[in-house]
Amino acid sequence: MSRNELQRVVDRSRDGFTLVELMVVVVIIGLLASAVTFKVRGYLVTSKQNVARMDLSKISAALETFNTLNDRYPSNEEGLAILAKPSKNFVEGILSKVPVDPWGQPYQYNQPGRLRAFDIISFGADKREGGSGADEDITSDDVQPSSGT
Repeated sequence: MSRNELQRVVDRSRDGFTLVELMVVVVIIGLLASAVTFKVRGYLVTSKQNVARMDLSKISAALETFNTLNDRYPSNEEGLAILAKPSKNFVEGILSKVPVDPWGQPYQYNQPGRLRAFDIISFGADKREGGSGADEDITSDDVQPSSGT
């Protein structure tokens, strides 16, 4: 090998990455990022649904407390707001404030309920009745054993 040929081989090894190599790396990074994003989105949906279930459980317990103290559940007109109003037994109300669902909507309250004394409903991400996955409705039937009449 002549000196010029050897110099060209050495120069090529110092050139760095080719455009094809850079494109392959960018594609791999993109695939990894999309896989991570997809997985994280699933965790966020599950997390919001779990928060809604915890809220429904807390509201259900507050409704049972209201029933114990008043021998009745709040009417549809009174709604859940009555749980946050001061009373002789609770200076700040049974709940300090009525939560909204993780999608920013008020929980729906119906008295009487379909299967028991009341229903509390979050319509999920689509904010409409029905749906599945992220749009699934979450109800008090999902979080508490059957109680009330």
